[in-house]
Amino acid sequence: MEKTKVKEIIGEFQLDPHDTGSSEVQVALLTERIRELTGHLVEHKKDFASRRGLLKMVGRRTSLLRYIRKNDEKRYQEIVAKLGLRR
Repeated sequence: MEKTKVKEIIGEFQLDPHDTGSSEVQVALLTERIRELTGHLVEHKKDFASRRGLLKMVGRRTSLLRYIRKNDEKRYQEIVAKLGLRR
């Protein structure tokens, strides 16, 4: 993922100007990486190492979303709607 894309995502999901690692930012970055890797796997069906990495990223995103939902349901609903995730 390009640095400009990362900065754009961080800017959109950060909670304050110095925030680069909140749960929302992490979920947004993981979602973008998952989308890119999904496109790669469509073309390279036998790339099992990347598939494993994808599954690990999906699991991490699920854990972070569970954490956000447990602490603040409204923030959870907002981030799911912004990212277009099925929940």
